[in-house]
Amino acid sequence: MLSLRSSSLAAATTLAALLVTAPAGAQPPAPEFFRQNCTSCHTIGGGRLTGPDLKDVTSRRDRTWLARFLPDPRAMIDSGDPTAAGLAQEARGVVMPTFPALTPARVQELLDFLAAESKLPRSAFAGTPVSDRPFTAQDVAAGRALFTGAVRLRGGGPPCISCHAVGRVGALGGGRLGPDLTLVLERLQGRKGLTAWLGAPATSTMQSVFRTTPLQPDEILPLVAFLDDAARSGPEANSVGQLNFFMLGLGGAVFGLVAADAVWKGRFRAVRRPMVRGDRSGGGR
Repeated sequence: MLSLRSSSLAAATTLAALLVTAPAGAQPPAPEFFRQNCTSCHTIGGGRLTGPDLKDVTSRRDRTWLARFLPDPRAMIDSGDPTAAGLAQEARGVVMPTFPALTPARVQELLDFLAAESKLPRSAFAGTPVSDRPFTAQDVAAGRALFTGAVRLRGGGPPCISCHAVGRVGALGGGRLGPDLTLVLERLQGRKGLTAWLGAPATSTMQSVFRTTPLQPDEILPLVAFLDDAARSGPEANSVGQLNFFMLGLGGAVFGLVAADAVWKGRFRAVRRPMVRGDRSGGGR
């Protein structure tokens, strides 16, 4: 019995130690955190995307101010801080989201990481080179096939249309879990911003799907070409899918009513006739 209790106590002590150390071990290192959450809007030496280039940011901005801004940018903007308001204006109203994982210690790690990366001749986070060549019809067709799922994504992720709508794509216009992407190229300020976003999506929903099934570089360019073509077609084209959905629903409802009438009409007569005949027979007695 004593031996069993000693073993149980040892096991409990080991488990408690693991639980205490697990949160610290579960936190990704600063470079991985930056890759997962920041590269869709920022580069380090690759120029501006939706947010500013962060090369030498610890030299350009006061470190104490950065430590206050990073955990809650919205609060800094709402407080009337002129620098924070200026950053939001430069980003055309896009505000950096709040990350609960940005503890004071993690913020300092990120600032140290940005300072170290800024000293390199070229940071690994300078961004994916983006071709500026004109898109071809073949690019657009390939992107459309990837978007609709006619061609499977090599990483194994779901097709974009399962969550997003765009233009005239799909008889029913696409999914509604995510935003309409018809004008996403404009929202992300061009192909460079969209390319960065597709390479490392920052939303929690997309991260949960594409963290282990990322888009391949040669899949991103056709998707950008397709979305560029959708933007040129205009947002009004998306109403076609909604009209198709309405007409399909209306047709299904009419068909269902006609079928129900045909079925129940025969049943009604089958019950009514014996009742009428019985009533007549009783009345004749």
